Amino acid sequence: MATGASLDEGITVEESSIMSHPKYSAGDSGEEMSDEEGTERGRGKKPPPLDIMSAGDANGSGPKTPTNMSRHKSEKERKIGHRRVGVGGEITYKKIQTSQIMGSIQLGIQHAVGGLASKPERDLLMQDFMTVETCNFPTMGSNHTPAHHFTEFKFKNYAPIAFRYFRDLFGIQPDDFLMSMCSAPLRELQNPGASGSIFYLTEDDEFIIKTVQHKEGEFLQKLLPGYYMNLNQNPRTLLPKFFGLYCYQCNSKNVRLVAMNNLLPSSVTLHQKYDLKGSTYKRKANKFEKSKKSPTFKDLDFMEHHPEGIFLEADTYSALIKTIQRDCRVLESFKIMDYSLLVGVYNLDQCAREKLENPNLGSNENFDSLDSTQPDSLERDEITRGGNIALNRSKSINRQRLVAHSTAMESIQAESEPIDQQDDVPPGGIPARNAKGERLLLFMGIIDILQSYRLKKKLEHTWKAMIHDGDTVSVHRPGFYAQRFQDFMAKTVFKKIPSRQTDKAKCKILLGG
Repeated sequence: MATGASLDEGITVEESSIMSHPKYSAGDSGEEMSDEEGTERGRGKKPPPLDIMSAGDANGSGPKTPTNMSRHKSEKERKIGHRRVGVGGEITYKKIQTSQIMGSIQLGIQHAVGGLASKPERDLLMQDFMTVETCNFPTMGSNHTPAHHFTEFKFKNYAPIAFRYFRDLFGIQPDDFLMSMCSAPLRELQNPGASGSIFYLTEDDEFIIKTVQHKEGEFLQKLLPGYYMNLNQNPRTLLPKFFGLYCYQCNSKNVRLVAMNNLLPSSVTLHQKYDLKGSTYKRKANKFEKSKKSPTFKDLDFMEHHPEGIFLEADTYSALIKTIQRDCRVLESFKIMDYSLLVGVYNLDQCAREKLENPNLGSNENFDSLDSTQPDSLERDEITRGGNIALNRSKSINRQRLVAHSTAMESIQAESEPIDQQDDVPPGGIPARNAKGERLLLFMGIIDILQSYRLKKKLEHTWKAMIHDGDTVSVHRPGFYAQRFQDFMAKTVFKKIPSRQTDKAKCKILLGG
Protein backbone atom coordinates (compact mmCIF):
# COMPACT_ATOMS: atom_id res chain seq x y z
CA MET A 1 0.00 0.00 0.00
CA ALA A 2 1.44 3.34 -1.05
CA THR A 3 0.77 6.79 0.27
CA GLY A 4 1.27 10.16 -1.36
CA ALA A 5 0.94 13.86 -0.80
CA SER A 6 -1.80 14.97 -3.19
CA LEU A 7 -4.12 13.84 -5.92
CA ASP A 8 -1.20 13.80 -8.34
CA GLU A 9 1.73 13.32 -5.99
CA GLY A 10 0.10 10.39 -4.18
CA ILE A 11 -0.05 8.21 -7.27
CA THR A 12 2.63 6.04 -8.77
CA VAL A 13 5.42 7.54 -10.85
CA GLU A 14 3.94 5.97 -13.97
CA GLU A 15 0.57 7.64 -13.41
CA SER A 16 2.14 11.00 -12.66
CA SER A 17 3.93 10.97 -15.98
CA ILE A 18 0.71 10.05 -17.76
CA MET A 19 -1.22 12.78 -15.95
CA SER A 20 1.25 15.45 -17.06
CA HIS A 21 1.17 14.37 -20.71
CA PRO A 22 -0.33 17.01 -23.07
CA LYS A 23 -3.03 14.65 -24.27
CA TYR A 24 -4.71 14.93 -20.86
CA SER A 25 -5.15 18.67 -21.22
CA ALA A 26 -8.31 18.28 -23.28
CA GLY A 27 -11.00 15.71 -23.81
CA ASP A 28 -14.71 15.07 -23.92
CA SER A 29 -16.67 17.32 -21.58
CA GLY A 30 -13.44 18.79 -20.29
CA GLU A 31 -12.25 15.46 -18.93
CA GLU A 32 -9.12 13.57 -19.82
CA MET A 33 -8.76 12.36 -23.38
CA SER A 34 -9.15 8.62 -23.67
CA ASP A 35 -5.87 6.74 -24.02
CA GLU A 36 -6.72 5.27 -27.43
CA GLU A 37 -7.68 8.64 -28.88
CA GLY A 38 -4.47 10.19 -27.61
CA THR A 39 -2.37 7.34 -29.00
CA GLU A 40 -3.91 7.65 -32.44
CA ARG A 41 -3.40 11.39 -32.53
CA GLY A 42 0.16 10.99 -31.32
CA ARG A 43 0.93 8.59 -34.17
CA GLY A 44 -0.61 10.96 -36.69
CA LYS A 45 -3.00 8.22 -37.81
CA LYS A 46 -5.06 9.31 -40.79
CA PRO A 47 -8.79 8.68 -40.99
CA PRO A 48 -10.01 6.17 -43.58
CA PRO A 49 -11.05 7.61 -46.96
CA LEU A 50 -14.65 8.78 -47.12
CA ASP A 51 -17.21 7.01 -49.24
CA ILE A 52 -18.57 10.22 -50.76
CA MET A 53 -21.80 8.83 -52.19
CA SER A 54 -24.13 6.40 -50.48
CA ALA A 55 -26.67 4.25 -52.28
CA GLY A 56 -29.39 6.72 -51.48
CA ASP A 57 -27.34 9.60 -52.85
CA ALA A 58 -26.72 7.85 -56.17
CA ASN A 59 -30.36 8.08 -57.19
CA GLY A 60 -30.91 11.42 -55.50
CA SER A 61 -33.14 9.97 -52.77
CA GLY A 62 -30.87 10.86 -49.88
CA PRO A 63 -28.79 13.79 -48.70
CA LYS A 64 -25.35 14.12 -50.20
CA THR A 65 -23.57 13.45 -46.94
CA PRO A 66 -20.60 11.06 -46.68
CA THR A 67 -21.65 7.67 -45.36
CA ASN A 68 -18.89 7.59 -42.78
CA MET A 69 -19.84 11.05 -41.55
CA SER A 70 -23.40 9.85 -40.98
CA ARG A 71 -22.09 6.81 -39.18
CA HIS A 72 -19.79 9.00 -37.09
CA LYS A 73 -22.71 11.26 -36.19
CA SER A 74 -24.77 8.23 -35.18
CA GLU A 75 -21.93 7.05 -32.96
CA LYS A 76 -21.58 10.46 -31.33
CA GLU A 77 -25.28 10.41 -30.49
CA ARG A 78 -24.60 7.36 -28.32
CA LYS A 79 -21.62 8.95 -26.58
CA ILE A 80 -21.65 11.70 -23.96
CA GLY A 81 -18.25 12.54 -22.52
CA HIS A 82 -16.56 9.25 -21.66
CA ARG A 83 -19.87 7.39 -21.37
CA ARG A 84 -20.89 5.23 -24.32
CA VAL A 85 -24.01 3.19 -24.93
CA GLY A 86 -23.45 0.34 -27.37
CA VAL A 87 -25.91 -0.91 -29.97
CA GLY A 88 -27.02 -3.65 -27.60
CA GLY A 89 -27.48 -1.23 -24.71
CA GLU A 90 -24.17 -2.06 -23.02
CA ILE A 91 -22.85 0.98 -21.12
CA THR A 92 -19.13 1.70 -20.87
CA TYR A 93 -17.13 4.50 -19.29
CA LYS A 94 -13.67 5.10 -20.74
CA LYS A 95 -14.33 1.85 -22.64
CA ILE A 96 -14.69 -0.12 -19.39
CA GLN A 97 -18.01 -1.83 -18.68
CA THR A 98 -19.79 0.13 -15.97
CA SER A 99 -20.87 -3.14 -14.34
CA GLN A 100 -17.17 -3.96 -13.86
CA ILE A 101 -16.50 -0.49 -12.44
CA MET A 102 -19.42 -0.92 -10.07
CA GLY A 103 -18.30 -4.27 -8.69
CA SER A 104 -14.65 -3.24 -8.48
CA ILE A 105 -15.29 -0.04 -6.52
CA GLN A 106 -17.44 -1.99 -4.06
CA LEU A 107 -14.46 -4.29 -3.46
CA GLY A 108 -12.19 -1.27 -3.12
CA ILE A 109 -14.46 0.58 -0.69
CA GLN A 110 -14.96 -2.53 1.41
CA HIS A 111 -11.19 -2.97 1.72
CA ALA A 112 -10.49 0.75 2.27
CA VAL A 113 -13.14 1.40 4.93
CA GLY A 114 -12.69 -1.97 6.59
CA GLY A 115 -8.95 -1.39 6.86
CA LEU A 116 -9.52 1.80 8.86
CA ALA A 117 -10.87 -0.26 11.76
CA SER A 118 -7.31 -1.13 12.79
CA LYS A 119 -6.28 2.54 12.86
CA PRO A 120 -7.07 4.31 16.14
CA GLU A 121 -9.18 7.44 16.03
CA ARG A 122 -7.27 10.66 16.59
CA ASP A 123 -7.35 14.36 15.81
CA LEU A 124 -6.92 15.32 12.18
CA LEU A 125 -3.52 16.51 10.99
CA MET A 126 -2.89 18.65 7.93
CA GLN A 127 -1.18 15.79 6.12
CA ASP A 128 -4.34 13.68 6.53
CA PHE A 129 -6.01 15.77 3.81
CA MET A 130 -3.20 14.97 1.36
CA THR A 131 -2.69 11.26 2.03
CA VAL A 132 -3.45 8.76 -0.72
CA GLU A 133 -3.52 5.00 -0.14
CA THR A 134 -3.17 2.61 -3.08
CA CYS A 135 -4.01 -1.08 -3.15
CA ASN A 136 -3.64 -3.62 -5.97
CA PHE A 137 -6.48 -6.07 -6.62
CA PRO A 138 -5.11 -8.97 -8.73
CA THR A 139 -7.74 -11.32 -10.10
CA MET A 140 -6.35 -14.28 -8.16
CA GLY A 141 -6.33 -12.32 -4.92
CA SER A 142 -3.45 -11.55 -2.56
CA ASN A 143 -2.58 -11.62 1.13
CA HIS A 144 -4.69 -8.49 1.61
CA THR A 145 -7.37 -8.72 -1.09
CA PRO A 146 -9.89 -11.39 -2.12
CA ALA A 147 -9.99 -13.15 -5.47
CA HIS A 148 -12.54 -11.73 -7.90
CA HIS A 149 -13.80 -12.15 -11.47
CA PHE A 150 -13.07 -8.60 -12.63
CA THR A 151 -10.05 -7.40 -14.58
CA GLU A 152 -7.08 -6.66 -12.32
CA PHE A 153 -7.23 -3.09 -11.01
CA LYS A 154 -5.76 -0.59 -8.57
CA PHE A 155 -7.87 1.34 -6.08
CA LYS A 156 -6.83 4.67 -4.59
CA ASN A 157 -8.38 6.02 -1.41
CA TYR A 158 -7.85 9.77 -0.94
CA ALA A 159 -7.62 11.33 2.53
CA PRO A 160 -9.03 8.21 4.27
CA ILE A 161 -8.57 9.54 7.82
CA ALA A 162 -10.16 12.88 6.91
CA PHE A 163 -13.18 11.25 5.29
CA ARG A 164 -13.55 8.92 8.27
CA TYR A 165 -13.77 12.06 10.41
CA PHE A 166 -16.44 13.54 8.09
CA ARG A 167 -18.50 10.33 8.16
CA ASP A 168 -18.22 10.35 11.94
CA LEU A 169 -19.33 13.98 12.06
CA PHE A 170 -22.37 13.11 9.94
CA GLY A 171 -23.25 10.25 12.27
CA ILE A 172 -22.34 7.44 9.87
CA GLN A 173 -21.06 4.30 11.55
CA PRO A 174 -18.47 2.29 9.56
CA ASP A 175 -20.66 -0.82 9.57
CA ASP A 176 -23.66 1.13 8.28
CA PHE A 177 -21.57 2.76 5.54
CA LEU A 178 -20.21 -0.60 4.41
CA MET A 179 -23.69 -2.13 4.57
CA SER A 180 -25.09 0.59 2.31
CA MET A 181 -22.18 0.57 -0.12
CA CYS A 182 -21.31 -3.10 -0.39
CA SER A 183 -24.09 -5.42 0.81
CA ALA A 184 -26.13 -5.20 -2.41
CA PRO A 185 -25.37 -4.29 -6.02
CA LEU A 186 -25.38 -0.58 -6.75
CA ARG A 187 -27.97 0.72 -9.19
CA GLU A 188 -26.72 2.68 -12.16
CA LEU A 189 -28.79 5.70 -13.13
CA GLN A 190 -29.35 5.47 -16.85
CA ASN A 191 -29.39 9.10 -18.00
CA PRO A 192 -26.07 10.84 -17.31
CA GLY A 193 -27.13 14.37 -18.20
CA ALA A 194 -24.87 16.75 -20.07
CA SER A 195 -21.60 15.79 -18.37
CA GLY A 196 -21.45 12.13 -19.36
CA SER A 197 -20.70 11.15 -15.76
CA ILE A 198 -21.99 7.87 -14.39
CA PHE A 199 -23.98 7.73 -11.18
CA TYR A 200 -24.59 4.83 -8.84
CA LEU A 201 -27.26 4.80 -6.13
CA THR A 202 -27.03 2.49 -3.12
CA GLU A 203 -29.89 0.06 -2.65
CA ASP A 204 -31.06 1.75 0.57
CA ASP A 205 -31.30 5.12 -1.23
CA GLU A 206 -28.82 6.84 1.12
CA PHE A 207 -25.74 7.48 -1.02
CA ILE A 208 -24.75 8.51 -4.54
CA ILE A 209 -21.41 7.61 -6.14
CA LYS A 210 -20.52 9.86 -9.08
CA THR A 211 -17.59 9.95 -11.48
CA VAL A 212 -15.75 13.28 -11.52
CA GLN A 213 -13.17 14.84 -13.78
CA HIS A 214 -9.53 14.89 -12.73
CA LYS A 215 -9.64 18.65 -12.07
CA GLU A 216 -12.78 18.28 -9.95
CA GLY A 217 -11.20 15.55 -7.85
CA GLU A 218 -8.05 17.61 -7.42
CA PHE A 219 -10.12 20.65 -6.46
CA LEU A 220 -12.11 18.66 -3.90
CA GLN A 221 -8.93 17.46 -2.22
CA LYS A 222 -7.64 21.04 -1.99
CA LEU A 223 -11.03 22.04 -0.60
CA LEU A 224 -10.96 19.52 2.27
CA PRO A 225 -9.19 21.66 4.94
CA GLY A 226 -11.67 24.51 4.40
CA TYR A 227 -14.53 22.00 4.25
CA TYR A 228 -13.39 20.62 7.61
CA MET A 229 -13.26 24.10 9.13
CA ASN A 230 -16.72 24.99 7.80
CA LEU A 231 -18.34 21.82 9.11
CA ASN A 232 -16.93 22.42 12.58
CA GLN A 233 -18.19 26.01 12.59
CA ASN A 234 -21.47 25.44 10.73
CA PRO A 235 -22.72 21.85 11.00
CA ARG A 236 -26.09 23.06 9.66
CA THR A 237 -25.33 23.39 5.97
CA LEU A 238 -26.95 22.77 2.60
CA LEU A 239 -23.56 22.03 1.01
CA PRO A 240 -22.99 18.49 -0.28
CA LYS A 241 -21.91 15.88 2.25
CA PHE A 242 -18.78 14.19 0.93
CA PHE A 243 -18.04 10.72 2.31
CA GLY A 244 -15.15 9.53 0.17
CA LEU A 245 -12.94 10.26 -2.84
CA TYR A 246 -11.59 7.32 -4.81
CA CYS A 247 -9.82 6.43 -8.05
CA TYR A 248 -10.30 3.13 -9.90
CA GLN A 249 -7.39 2.30 -12.25
CA CYS A 250 -7.72 -0.34 -14.93
CA ASN A 251 -6.12 -0.78 -18.37
CA SER A 252 -4.25 2.54 -18.00
CA LYS A 253 -7.55 4.36 -17.40
CA ASN A 254 -8.35 6.42 -14.30
CA VAL A 255 -11.95 6.66 -13.09
CA ARG A 256 -12.32 9.08 -10.19
CA LEU A 257 -15.38 8.85 -7.99
CA VAL A 258 -16.87 10.75 -5.08
CA ALA A 259 -19.38 9.35 -2.56
CA MET A 260 -22.06 11.82 -1.45
CA ASN A 261 -25.44 12.03 0.25
CA ASN A 262 -28.57 11.40 -1.83
CA LEU A 263 -30.50 14.69 -1.57
CA LEU A 264 -33.93 13.66 -2.81
CA PRO A 265 -35.85 10.58 -1.63
CA SER A 266 -36.49 8.31 -4.60
CA SER A 267 -38.98 6.08 -2.76
CA VAL A 268 -41.68 8.66 -3.48
CA THR A 269 -42.62 10.77 -6.47
CA LEU A 270 -41.86 14.45 -6.05
CA HIS A 271 -44.37 16.64 -7.84
CA GLN A 272 -41.85 19.26 -9.02
CA LYS A 273 -38.07 19.62 -9.16
CA TYR A 274 -36.08 22.77 -9.79
CA ASP A 275 -32.40 23.49 -10.48
CA LEU A 276 -32.06 27.17 -9.47
CA LYS A 277 -29.05 29.45 -10.00
CA GLY A 278 -30.54 32.95 -9.83
CA SER A 279 -29.73 33.39 -13.53
CA THR A 280 -32.31 34.01 -16.27
CA TYR A 281 -30.23 33.55 -19.43
CA LYS A 282 -31.40 30.30 -21.06
CA ARG A 283 -32.61 29.11 -17.66
CA LYS A 284 -35.68 27.29 -18.94
CA ALA A 285 -36.19 23.55 -19.37
CA ASN A 286 -36.13 22.53 -23.02
CA LYS A 287 -38.82 20.50 -24.78
CA PHE A 288 -36.95 17.24 -24.30
CA GLU A 289 -36.63 17.81 -20.56
CA LYS A 290 -40.30 18.79 -20.24
CA SER A 291 -41.34 15.63 -22.07
CA LYS A 292 -39.90 13.48 -19.28
CA LYS A 293 -42.24 11.99 -16.71
CA SER A 294 -40.44 13.88 -13.95
CA PRO A 295 -38.67 16.88 -15.51
CA THR A 296 -36.18 19.14 -13.78
CA PHE A 297 -37.24 22.75 -14.27
CA LYS A 298 -35.08 25.88 -14.07
CA ASP A 299 -35.28 29.49 -12.89
CA LEU A 300 -37.65 30.88 -15.52
CA ASP A 301 -39.92 27.85 -15.12
CA PHE A 302 -40.07 28.43 -11.36
CA MET A 303 -41.02 32.07 -11.86
CA GLU A 304 -43.77 30.95 -14.21
CA HIS A 305 -45.06 28.17 -11.93
CA HIS A 306 -44.73 30.15 -8.67
CA PRO A 307 -44.89 33.86 -9.57
CA GLU A 308 -45.55 34.72 -5.93
CA GLY A 309 -42.89 32.33 -4.63
CA ILE A 310 -43.15 29.58 -2.00
CA PHE A 311 -44.22 30.62 1.49
CA LEU A 312 -42.42 29.56 4.68
CA GLU A 313 -43.16 30.16 8.34
CA ALA A 314 -41.08 33.13 9.55
CA ASP A 315 -38.63 31.16 11.73
CA THR A 316 -38.08 28.57 9.01
CA TYR A 317 -37.56 31.27 6.39
CA SER A 318 -34.96 33.03 8.56
CA ALA A 319 -33.10 29.78 9.30
CA LEU A 320 -33.06 28.79 5.63
CA ILE A 321 -31.83 32.15 4.33
CA LYS A 322 -29.13 32.35 7.03
CA THR A 323 -27.93 28.88 6.06
CA ILE A 324 -27.80 29.86 2.38
CA GLN A 325 -25.89 33.05 3.24
CA ARG A 326 -23.31 31.15 5.32
CA ASP A 327 -22.84 28.54 2.62
CA CYS A 328 -22.45 31.21 -0.08
CA ARG A 329 -19.73 32.95 1.95
CA VAL A 330 -17.82 29.69 2.14
CA LEU A 331 -18.21 29.05 -1.60
CA GLU A 332 -17.15 32.60 -2.44
CA SER A 333 -14.04 32.27 -0.27
CA PHE A 334 -12.97 29.32 -2.45
CA LYS A 335 -13.84 31.23 -5.66
CA ILE A 336 -16.57 28.71 -6.43
CA MET A 337 -19.42 29.66 -8.76
CA ASP A 338 -22.05 28.15 -11.07
CA TYR A 339 -23.57 26.11 -8.23
CA SER A 340 -27.33 25.52 -7.94
CA LEU A 341 -30.00 25.01 -5.32
CA LEU A 342 -31.76 21.75 -6.09
CA VAL A 343 -35.34 21.90 -4.77
CA GLY A 344 -37.77 18.97 -4.73
CA VAL A 345 -41.42 19.80 -4.02
CA TYR A 346 -43.76 17.22 -2.49
CA ASN A 347 -47.36 18.46 -2.53
CA LEU A 348 -49.28 16.89 0.37
CA ASP A 349 -52.68 18.08 -0.82
CA GLN A 350 -52.08 16.96 -4.40
CA CYS A 351 -51.00 13.57 -3.07
CA ALA A 352 -54.23 13.34 -1.05
CA ARG A 353 -56.28 14.11 -4.17
CA GLU A 354 -54.37 11.47 -6.14
CA LYS A 355 -55.14 8.87 -3.47
CA LEU A 356 -58.84 9.72 -3.61
CA GLU A 357 -58.79 9.28 -7.37
CA ASN A 358 -56.77 6.07 -7.08
CA PRO A 359 -57.46 4.34 -3.74
CA ASN A 360 -55.03 1.52 -4.59
CA LEU A 361 -52.12 3.96 -4.50
CA GLY A 362 -50.26 3.46 -1.23
CA SER A 363 -46.87 3.47 0.38
CA ASN A 364 -46.25 -0.17 -0.46
CA GLU A 365 -47.01 0.27 -4.16
CA ASN A 366 -44.32 0.81 -6.76
CA PHE A 367 -42.94 4.33 -6.90
CA ASP A 368 -41.53 6.08 -9.91
CA SER A 369 -38.13 7.27 -8.91
CA LEU A 370 -36.78 10.72 -9.53
CA ASP A 371 -35.52 11.88 -12.86
CA SER A 372 -33.57 14.20 -10.64
CA THR A 373 -30.47 16.31 -10.59
CA GLN A 374 -27.59 15.79 -8.15
CA PRO A 375 -24.03 17.25 -8.31
CA ASP A 376 -23.34 18.18 -11.99
CA SER A 377 -27.11 18.47 -12.60
CA LEU A 378 -27.64 14.71 -12.47
CA GLU A 379 -30.61 13.54 -14.52
CA ARG A 380 -32.21 10.14 -13.93
CA ASP A 381 -34.32 7.93 -16.07
CA GLU A 382 -37.26 6.40 -14.25
CA ILE A 383 -36.28 3.37 -12.18
CA THR A 384 -39.32 1.42 -11.07
CA ARG A 385 -38.80 -0.02 -7.65
CA GLY A 386 -40.99 -2.24 -5.51
CA GLY A 387 -42.36 -1.80 -2.04
CA ASN A 388 -39.30 -3.53 -0.59
CA ILE A 389 -37.20 -0.45 -1.42
CA ALA A 390 -39.67 1.84 0.32
CA LEU A 391 -39.58 -0.58 3.25
CA ASN A 392 -35.78 -0.50 3.30
CA ARG A 393 -35.83 3.28 3.44
CA SER A 394 -38.44 3.16 6.19
CA LYS A 395 -36.17 0.89 8.23
CA SER A 396 -33.29 3.25 7.58
CA ILE A 397 -35.36 6.16 8.88
CA ASN A 398 -36.62 4.33 11.96
CA ARG A 399 -33.12 3.46 13.09
CA GLN A 400 -30.72 6.27 13.89
CA ARG A 401 -30.37 8.06 10.53
CA LEU A 402 -27.25 7.19 8.62
CA VAL A 403 -26.65 10.75 7.52
CA ALA A 404 -27.08 13.15 10.43
CA HIS A 405 -28.36 16.59 9.38
CA SER A 406 -28.90 15.24 5.86
CA THR A 407 -32.55 16.15 5.49
CA ALA A 408 -33.48 19.66 4.49
CA MET A 409 -35.15 20.44 7.82
CA GLU A 410 -32.18 19.13 9.82
CA SER A 411 -29.78 21.10 7.65
CA ILE A 412 -31.21 24.51 8.49
CA GLN A 413 -32.29 24.31 12.12
CA ALA A 414 -31.36 22.34 15.20
CA GLU A 415 -34.77 20.98 16.11
CA SER A 416 -37.79 20.08 14.05
CA GLU A 417 -41.16 18.64 14.94
CA PRO A 418 -42.80 15.83 12.94
CA ILE A 419 -44.72 17.27 10.00
CA ASP A 420 -47.18 14.47 9.49
CA GLN A 421 -47.69 11.11 11.11
CA GLN A 422 -48.68 9.31 7.90
CA ASP A 423 -46.34 6.44 7.06
CA ASP A 424 -45.99 7.36 3.39
CA VAL A 425 -45.00 11.00 3.94
CA PRO A 426 -41.26 11.42 3.28
CA PRO A 427 -39.43 12.57 6.43
CA GLY A 428 -37.30 15.64 6.86
CA GLY A 429 -38.94 17.99 4.38
CA ILE A 430 -39.30 21.70 5.10
CA PRO A 431 -43.00 22.61 5.55
CA ALA A 432 -44.24 25.30 3.18
CA ARG A 433 -47.27 26.53 1.23
CA ASN A 434 -47.78 27.64 -2.34
CA ALA A 435 -49.88 30.63 -3.41
CA LYS A 436 -52.97 28.39 -3.53
CA GLY A 437 -52.48 27.53 0.14
CA GLU A 438 -51.57 23.90 -0.61
CA ARG A 439 -49.28 22.20 1.92
CA LEU A 440 -45.81 21.40 0.61
CA LEU A 441 -42.70 19.60 1.82
CA LEU A 442 -39.43 20.89 0.36
CA PHE A 443 -36.25 18.84 -0.07
CA MET A 444 -33.18 20.80 -1.07
CA GLY A 445 -29.44 21.16 -1.14
CA ILE A 446 -26.70 23.08 -2.92
CA ILE A 447 -25.11 21.12 -5.76
CA ASP A 448 -22.30 21.46 -8.34
CA ILE A 449 -19.76 23.12 -6.03
CA LEU A 450 -16.65 21.73 -7.74
CA GLN A 451 -16.58 24.52 -10.35
CA SER A 452 -14.02 27.22 -9.57
CA TYR A 453 -13.77 30.53 -11.45
CA ARG A 454 -10.77 29.52 -13.53
CA LEU A 455 -9.64 31.09 -16.78
CA LYS A 456 -12.07 29.02 -18.85
CA LYS A 457 -15.03 30.34 -16.85
CA LYS A 458 -13.71 33.92 -16.99
CA LEU A 459 -13.49 33.71 -20.78
CA GLU A 460 -16.94 32.12 -20.96
CA HIS A 461 -18.48 34.97 -18.94
CA THR A 462 -16.69 37.64 -20.99
CA TRP A 463 -17.93 36.13 -24.24
CA LYS A 464 -21.54 35.75 -23.04
CA ALA A 465 -21.55 39.24 -21.50
CA MET A 466 -20.54 40.72 -24.87
CA ILE A 467 -23.67 39.23 -26.46
CA HIS A 468 -26.16 39.23 -23.59
CA ASP A 469 -26.75 41.13 -20.37
CA GLY A 470 -23.71 40.15 -18.30
CA ASP A 471 -25.72 40.22 -15.06
CA THR A 472 -28.17 37.55 -16.27
CA VAL A 473 -25.77 34.86 -17.48
CA SER A 474 -24.99 31.86 -15.30
CA VAL A 475 -21.19 32.10 -15.30
CA HIS A 476 -20.06 35.08 -13.22
CA ARG A 477 -17.34 36.09 -10.80
CA PRO A 478 -17.87 34.34 -7.42
CA GLY A 479 -18.76 37.45 -5.38
CA PHE A 480 -21.42 38.65 -7.80
CA TYR A 481 -22.70 35.10 -8.30
CA ALA A 482 -23.09 34.54 -4.54
CA GLN A 483 -24.99 37.81 -3.98
CA ARG A 484 -27.31 37.23 -6.95
CA PHE A 485 -27.93 33.66 -5.78
CA GLN A 486 -28.84 34.81 -2.24
CA ASP A 487 -31.08 37.62 -3.48
CA PHE A 488 -32.96 35.29 -5.82
CA MET A 489 -33.59 32.74 -3.07
CA ALA A 490 -34.57 35.33 -0.44
CA LYS A 491 -36.77 37.53 -2.64
CA THR A 492 -38.09 35.41 -5.50
CA VAL A 493 -38.11 31.75 -4.50
CA PHE A 494 -38.92 31.86 -0.78
CA LYS A 495 -41.27 34.27 0.98
CA LYS A 496 -42.33 34.72 4.59
CA ILE A 497 -45.91 33.92 5.45
CA PRO A 498 -47.42 37.29 6.49
CA SER A 499 -47.09 37.67 10.27
CA ARG A 500 -50.84 37.78 11.01
CA GLN A 501 -51.21 34.41 9.28
CA THR A 502 -48.10 32.78 10.70
CA ASP A 503 -49.52 31.11 13.79
CA LYS A 504 -52.63 29.92 11.97
CA ALA A 505 -50.66 28.55 9.01
CA LYS A 506 -48.08 26.87 11.27
CA CYS A 507 -50.86 25.16 13.17
CA LYS A 508 -52.47 23.96 9.95
CA ILE A 509 -49.20 22.62 8.59
CA LEU A 510 -48.36 20.73 11.77
CA LEU A 511 -51.87 19.36 12.19
CA GLY A 512 -52.27 18.52 8.52
CA GLY A 513 -55.26 20.86 8.20
